Amino acid sequence: MTARNVAIDGPAGAGKSTIAKLIANKLGYLYIDTGAMYRAVALIAIEKGVAYDDEVALTKIAQNIKIRLQDGTDGYKVFVDGRDVTKEIRAPQVGAAASPVSAVLGVREALVFQQQQMAKEGKVVMDGRDIGTKVLPDADCKIFLTATLQERAKRRTLELQNKGLDVKMEQVMEEIRQRDQRDSTRINSPLVQAKDAICLDTSELTIEESAQEVFALVQTK
Repeated sequence: MTARNVAIDGPAGAGKSTIAKLIANKLGYLYIDTGAMYRAVALIAIEKGVAYDDEVALTKIAQNIKIRLQDGTDGYKVFVDGRDVTKEIRAPQVGAAASPVSAVLGVREALVFQQQQMAKEGKVVMDGRDIGTKVLPDADCKIFLTATLQERAKRRTLELQNKGLDVKMEQVMEEIRQRDQRDSTRINSPLVQAKDAICLDTSELTIEESAQEVFALVQTK
């Protein structure tokens, strides 16, 4: 049987979002980009000048903004209170801010609740860093995607450059290294592989090959 809910976790640049989108499209499932939701909170925090250690203000932002995810013919879009922030949340400074922001317990509780509500009906592919351990602990299929730091930095650099952003691989690699450290050591829902998750190293695989591997796993769950 094909899994009804699919949880995909892993570090930055492992290909989670791209692969999750492909799997969701192939299955006709709803794709939920949880990372985009944390980036949205981080973006608003930056715009409002809220410090990353101001837990009260960050929690208030997460509780009050309306995040909408939309997948259509013109691509996957993220809206905050009706405003299209799809491109803005992919800026390097927003990605860097998303890690400390996502470590705030109040922020996580607010967004996890929304994510669980989205997944209630099943037929969902969700990616992030704590999906299999916290958000969807009962998911039918749990996959942990990983890759070497260098390969992940290379992929993220190309992704950002293709979006018109002027970034260097060395800069991106350092940001990812720091994010790995923060995500894996934070107190609230750290980045760890769920005990019942299947680990897939995508370092030597293309996106298409990785997606094929994941799709095969989903179909056998």
